[in-house]
Amino acid sequence: MRSEPSGLSLLRRLGGGKEWSRNAHRGLVLALTFVAYACYHASRKPPSIVKSVLDPKAHPSAEPRLWPLGPIFIEAGSVSHSGQGWPPFNGTDGTAKLGEIDVAFLACYSVGMYAAGHLGDRLDLRLFLAVGMIGSGAFVALFGMGYFWNIHAFEFYLAVPMLAGFLQSTGWPSVVAVVGNWFGERKRGLIMGIWNAHTSVGNISGSLLAASVLQYGWGWSFILPGALIAVGGVLVFFFLAAYPEDVVFSVVPDEEAAQRQETETEDRGSAVGIRKACSIPGVIPFALCLFFSKLVAYTFLYWLPFYLSQTAIGGEYLSVKSAGNLSTLFDVGGIIGGILAGCISDQLNARATTAATFVYLAIPSLYIYHKYGGISKTVNIVLMMITGLFVNGPYALITTAVSADLGTHKSLKGDSRALATVTALIDGTGSVGAAVGPLVTGFLSTKGWSSVFMMLMLGAFVAGTLLLVLVREEVSQIIHRHRNPLIGGSASTPLLKEDS
Repeated sequence: MRSEPSGLSLLRRLGGGKEWSRNAHRGLVLALTFVAYACYHASRKPPSIVKSVLDPKAHPSAEPRLWPLGPIFIEAGSVSHSGQGWPPFNGTDGTAKLGEIDVAFLACYSVGMYAAGHLGDRLDLRLFLAVGMIGSGAFVALFGMGYFWNIHAFEFYLAVPMLAGFLQSTGWPSVVAVVGNWFGERKRGLIMGIWNAHTSVGNISGSLLAASVLQYGWGWSFILPGALIAVGGVLVFFFLAAYPEDVVFSVVPDEEAAQRQETETEDRGSAVGIRKACSIPGVIPFALCLFFSKLVAYTFLYWLPFYLSQTAIGGEYLSVKSAGNLSTLFDVGGIIGGILAGCISDQLNARATTAATFVYLAIPSLYIYHKYGGISKTVNIVLMMITGLFVNGPYALITTAVSADLGTHKSLKGDSRALATVTALIDGTGSVGAAVGPLVTGFLSTKGWSSVFMMLMLGAFVAGTLLLVLVREEVSQIIHRHRNPLIGGSASTPLLKEDS
């Protein structure tokens, strides 16, 4: 048995030394990983909230500020921080520069993801996750310190997110691997669909937290979420049992659980490489699908508050704070979509079919939201939530249940050390798309938001098309089971369970 986290040891001693049950440990693991990744996403929301403050509106008469020219520091009081924006983002190229910052963060995040998955399968996941969270918090807060230190060099605002991106890449492979270590395949889609609400909960929390302190200076909108994720990292370090063998259970696990735990203990020493992970059936199609799914989802993550503040809704323009608060309803729809997609995929035993259906339904949702969302706030809210449901549903399904299914594929022969690598490979590819979407949006939005939504609809179409081969296989499996009701199946995609 590995060493038990010191926080858990303390809780047991305070409870009279009584051992916890396996289900109690599972509950704590779910709660801690939920909070951990919610903190990750909360720390990514400040840029979208402060965009309209840094670049209120590009004025045609303003002289272009070419990077990297311009002073590093400007005397306090010489710049109006409320109405004129914050150099170097308040020039005619300000919107493009904000897009470049987004892509710098996400590019480093996606590159770091591949390395993080490889390291996560070799290092202690608890320590790896804790260090990543605390380091991420430091760099998120450092970006906000640029406000208090009166820094106006574009290099600073470009370099800090890049470093934060590398550290943030530790999160997703780690939390999925931890949950995969503790939970089997039964109802994995539903469990992970509910658990994956951490993404939307983090987005909502980050938006509300960043918007609540915006009036005191945009720097606070980064410092508070940075402190939040650092505190989360401390909790993970003291209380997260990343592997079942880290702790002792109060009752003897059932035979199946004991066998699974023994297998995981034996196989944990050998990790798979990227090449072997790519050879697992289904990995490449789902990874490419996630590229376009995250392109759409992350464009909303980083640009929705800015879009709402620049678009008339019911004949009125929203304040920056109101736009940030209103944008959280997109993630409310995302929570529903993630749970719904997981539940449907479990019932149909068809991950690819469910994901493809959702992304195709996202296309008319995007069109209707852009065309009719400005009628009134009520109409905007309803259409925004529907769009969030169909955009975030497949994104949540692929990054959780599908990644866990593929990470425990039969061809791996029970090697649980593949979980982080496979998860990183799929989400890393998706994160490249997440970088492309916000970057292209920064340029297309200057020509009009219709071009942005056309890009998003095209991305959703391609995402669904990439899964058609898997969908065809799943549909044939569903028809076969319907004609032969005595044939059962596991909760994961039938195609994914075949031997390679």
